Amino acid sequence: MATEGDKLITTDVQTSSTGRVERPDETVVASRHLDVYYGDEQALDDVSMEIPEHKVTAIIGPSGCGKSTFLRCVNRMNDQIDACRIEGDLRFHGKDVYDDDVDPVALRRKIGMVFQKPNPFPKSIYDNVAYGLRVQGKADDVDLDDAVEEALRGAALWDEVKDQLDSSGLDLSGGQQQRLCIARAIATDPEVILMDEPTSALDPVAASKIEDLIADLVEEYTVLIVTHNMQQAARISDKTAVFLTGGELVEFDNTNKIFENPEHDRVEDYITGKFG
Repeated sequence: MATEGDKLITTDVQTSSTGRVERPDETVVASRHLDVYYGDEQALDDVSMEIPEHKVTAIIGPSGCGKSTFLRCVNRMNDQIDACRIEGDLRFHGKDVYDDDVDPVALRRKIGMVFQKPNPFPKSIYDNVAYGLRVQGKADDVDLDDAVEEALRGAALWDEVKDQLDSSGLDLSGGQQQRLCIARAIATDPEVILMDEPTSALDPVAASKIEDLIADLVEEYTVLIVTHNMQQAARISDKTAVFLTGGELVEFDNTNKIFENPEHDRVEDYITGKFG
């Protein structure tokens, strides 16, 4: 493995834990010595890692270890927390997202987010998906009907809702609502999709559908997912980052390496259930 500028290049062709043949890695998001504080409390401690394009990267670790904090840094959701202070840098295609000339709203168009609890708007299914395009002023530039259908198909929801697009998104089941939120996220054509515990509020069947969907999404997008479910991380991700107490990134590697032969005893102890 060699580093060239801001791009991480893997010379060996490997097979990931998901069964996909790994392509050479091109970094899309990279943190360098990232520290995050909420007031006097440090939430992330010197985190440096590179998120590869068109891969699923899982972030695992015990509660309170900084997983969601890192995720929210990527598209500057932490800007909404007055007590938050960030040091170091976090780059998207080599550009520090915290530079003064970066517009957070424009950044979030490129880096969409799906939250732990499904949060459809109190609007129709159609209007939920079309919302981002309208807000961005793109509704007149595209065929809105086609764009909504494409996003719903991309979220594996079209066949279930195509005859009820005027119905409220709130009338859908929990799993359908989460897929509607994913459709809303991809409708604006982002490059990266952040997912913060996207299946934790769902039953096993609905969660399985989301996992299957993620496997499809990664063909078009880079996916970064926070999960408490280590079995889920092992099933769906190509790369896994292990955060432990104090906001420390202890290990970041191919998922099969993390789960089968981790470098650090602390990671092995966490994965085998000795703590956490």
